[in-house]
Amino acid sequence: MEPELPAPPTGAQKLIQCLEREGVEYIFGYSGGAAMPIFDALVDSSIELILVRHEQGAAHMADGYARASGKPGVVLVTSGPGATNIVTGLLTSHMDSIPIIVLTGQTISSMLGKDGFQEADVTGITYAVVKHSYLLKDGADIPRATREAFYIATSGRPGPVLLDLPKDVTQGPCDAPFVDDIDLPGYTVPTNGDPDDIREAAAILNASKRPVLYVGHGAVISNAGKAVIRLAEMLRAPIVNTLLGKGAADETHPLHLGMLGMHGTAYANKAVDACDCIMAIGARWDDRITSKLDEFCLGAAKIHIDIDPSEFGKMVQPDVAIAGDARLVLDELVPQIQPADTEQWLRQCNVWRKKYPLKYAKQGGLRTQHVLDRLNALTQGNAIITTDVGQHQMWAAQFCLSTTNRHWISSGGAGTMGFGFPAAIGAQFGCPDKKVWAIVGDGGFQMTQAELATAAIHKKPTKCLIINNNFLGMVRQWQELFYDNRISGVDLVGNPDFVKLAQAYGVKALRIRRPADVDRVLAEAHDYDEGPCVVVAEVVKEDNVFPMIPSGAPLSGMIIEKPKGPLAKPSGST
Repeated sequence: MEPELPAPPTGAQKLIQCLEREGVEYIFGYSGGAAMPIFDALVDSSIELILVRHEQGAAHMADGYARASGKPGVVLVTSGPGATNIVTGLLTSHMDSIPIIVLTGQTISSMLGKDGFQEADVTGITYAVVKHSYLLKDGADIPRATREAFYIATSGRPGPVLLDLPKDVTQGPCDAPFVDDIDLPGYTVPTNGDPDDIREAAAILNASKRPVLYVGHGAVISNAGKAVIRLAEMLRAPIVNTLLGKGAADETHPLHLGMLGMHGTAYANKAVDACDCIMAIGARWDDRITSKLDEFCLGAAKIHIDIDPSEFGKMVQPDVAIAGDARLVLDELVPQIQPADTEQWLRQCNVWRKKYPLKYAKQGGLRTQHVLDRLNALTQGNAIITTDVGQHQMWAAQFCLSTTNRHWISSGGAGTMGFGFPAAIGAQFGCPDKKVWAIVGDGGFQMTQAELATAAIHKKPTKCLIINNNFLGMVRQWQELFYDNRISGVDLVGNPDFVKLAQAYGVKALRIRRPADVDRVLAEAHDYDEGPCVVVAEVVKEDNVFPMIPSGAPLSGMIIEKPKGPLAKPSGST
């Protein structure tokens, strides 16, 4: 009698084996009927399942994991509402070019399009917020699609990739072999850049008298920071960065002027407005930077380095466009740069730096800026900092200087409230030996606050600083400045006691009410490593972020301090 052959693995088992081959450590997920075969296969896997409390939290954790570690994050959710609950996370990752793999359960193949229980057209719904997606109707396609998904998500301009997996496919057999080689006709990834374009860029830079290096998230992704510093020192040019470009080049470097744009430093914006040459390194000239586009850097030569050619000319028409990886392009550009005579230019930048420093009131209650200034002094740029969205995000960008790549994590393009805390948990999983601080507002924190349970269960020493002003502060600021202070929809009356809320989850919680308590409480939280810790800063209710460039105004229209009277309504988006 012939020995009975072992049954082939199920599609779900094969999927998990493929993930193991990709080096996946964690899956952030929430269970459900259509995804049960995959969750069952995880029981026998070396991959650790991180059970979240909401699917949106899973997407943001995978996103934070990816941003901090440089490795793709993985999400697993069920069909219907489980899948639609991750759309916000997909938008967040897609807008900021973050590699995450999202696995969604789906109704059985024969019921597709028939409005079965918890069916949703997931690939259709998510089409605009993914880099690529698959609806797998044949288990034999699982190894190929999984390998392709990881390659697509992490190569070129990174982004989220979704695999929609009907339950009959994951329950059924899959004896297809593993796939190592990728064959994607038409999908090419720029690398080194065209030598002629690089020579032309070098000639423009060498001829400039007032150059500025404008550094974006692409420099973070490509780890181009050291090359940026080499170029800046050779050219003797000031550096400015976008919100997501923080940390690509050490913000404490003498040539660094900090963040530019709507709430950037006054001296960064003045340098950009007065430059004769600006080079974008992995940045996309978004509206938060250019503001009034037809008055942006008038007369200045513009050079654009980006791995995604579709960005060329989308906002600004560059004089030279170089398609390629930012670090590799800079490595070829730097040897062609001659030391420039920019002494007068740098002297002018330093005059602006001294004349328009970041400042805040030292009287009148606890100020967010004071808290974040002291947090920066405590962490010395060595902690991973994540943020939510709003006033606290802009103040954190101004006062919490990043010295190390991948240590600043914030939702840029999407501006997603609720991102900061779960992203910090994901970052802590990705970098377990690092100190991680989430800086969030009282509004955004309440959108994903249930993930306190996730942090508590896994005893992750993530710190969460809640800036509690009982307002949706940034919208209130705009209403004060541009809408005659007609307050509408921003007063968060009914906020819970966040200290008691955290304690209800078994989480250590501290409160700051007075400026004199800031250093002591932050240090206590920073040193606490037995689990998560929440710090609630009860800051003044009404305070505004400055400098500020009203949307649609030119850089020269920057408001450096609170105006005496109301301003005209901005012409652009908020």
